[in-house]
Amino acid sequence: MSFETPDFSLALPEIWLLGAICTILVVDLFVRGSRRTVTFLLTQLALLVTAALAILTQWGVTDTTFSGHYVVDPLAAMLKAAVALLAALALAYSRPYLEERGLLQGEVYLLALFATLGMIIIASGGSMLTLYLGLELMSLALYALVAYQRDSQRAAEAAMKYFVLGSLASGILLYGMSMVYGGSGSLILTEIAAAAASEEQPMLLLFGMSFMLVGVAFKLGAAPFHSWVPDVYQGAPSAVTLFVSTAPKVAAVALFLRLLADGMGPLHETLQPMLLVVAVVSLLLGNLAAIMQTNLKRMLAYSGIAHAGFIVLALAAGTDAGHSAALFYVIAYAIMAAGAFGLVTVLSHTGIEAERIADYRGLNERHPVFAGVLLLLMVSMTGIPGTVGFYAKYLVLKSVVEADLIAYAVLAVVAAVIGAFYYLRVLKAAYFDRPDSDSADDDEVKELSPGASLPIRALLVVNGVAVLVLGIFPEQLISLCQSALGM
Repeated sequence: MSFETPDFSLALPEIWLLGAICTILVVDLFVRGSRRTVTFLLTQLALLVTAALAILTQWGVTDTTFSGHYVVDPLAAMLKAAVALLAALALAYSRPYLEERGLLQGEVYLLALFATLGMIIIASGGSMLTLYLGLELMSLALYALVAYQRDSQRAAEAAMKYFVLGSLASGILLYGMSMVYGGSGSLILTEIAAAAASEEQPMLLLFGMSFMLVGVAFKLGAAPFHSWVPDVYQGAPSAVTLFVSTAPKVAAVALFLRLLADGMGPLHETLQPMLLVVAVVSLLLGNLAAIMQTNLKRMLAYSGIAHAGFIVLALAAGTDAGHSAALFYVIAYAIMAAGAFGLVTVLSHTGIEAERIADYRGLNERHPVFAGVLLLLMVSMTGIPGTVGFYAKYLVLKSVVEADLIAYAVLAVVAAVIGAFYYLRVLKAAYFDRPDSDSADDDEVKELSPGASLPIRALLVVNGVAVLVLGIFPEQLISLCQSALGM
């Protein structure tokens, strides 16, 4: 019996981030009050170095270690870099918000780092065991983050719902994994794919895969497994909502790609109807429910469900083009969501949450720069040509049409037209409505929180401009997504 010595150098980003977490945990013990900036800067450094290591050590490499449980390839490198950079962006936006409310503690950064570690483990998951461990590390940290504002009843209720439903989804996922293991005799995704490709496909394998897709759809926030999304987005502090709505979405797509591309490929035709149902329900329910919302965070939550429908539709195509479109879409969506929730976070004051659509009435008169950022983000989410949101939808529709799913492409276009209504309603409030005493007071929106320094405002502007630049010059990001999938 031979023993394979793991090549730890292949897992350098994870090892670095784990070491950084331990270091920051010790350093934070000796940091108090205003010196909490040290913890923030170390956290940002840890995330930026993680992204750099992922690209420098894993891009262009295709290998496995830890007996096949850990995979290194360009897809893993790109996903890890995206997750780390999005986490750093979310924490940068969050700092003024947390500081004003007395929530700027080391625990926030440590929980965010543990969640990020779970996400990058998912990106390199070569087996069901690795994927599940990464998923639970991410989920447990996110549960704690949502509940972090202990004196908020809304946050406590949101965290409880998130935890209970998340635990149920994890249980369903684990149940499916046990069935897949029973049907294939292996935890390794490539060996599962080989078992699925055999002439005699065990029925147990098919049922297990179906249960696993349900669990993953919950993590992505796709309907009909979406009930936690609106309550968590609205109930959690805006800074936490910002984090939950960005990097974890990329991790959920990473989980989908690993399972569908590496483990379930031979079963695609059998599983495709299930994916299409999830996509259609998400597109219709998300867009129709968002129309009725008056709370911006809740509207963006239902919008996120609709965007998840586009992602699942691309995955349902079952082609390399579909997988590449899903990867491009989730990165584009995460950038847009970071900007949207970043704007909510920056405009919120102590005791005042800038989360009602009515609060944005007359924003153009009070702060035209932020109104401009809001304009770019909303038109990009709508899918107006010239923005990254347009190319994200275009690539999805192109892959779906090429897979002969034309009726679903038409339905997606109709859903996008419906979605344009509520995005434009926000812009109407910002540009054409005047503030009144019942909705928003000039000082409440115009005066930024003391912690919203010039660099944070500049970062928000750059975020808004990025959706335009990536929409005008999308070739590089498209090429990266295709290269990551070996196209």
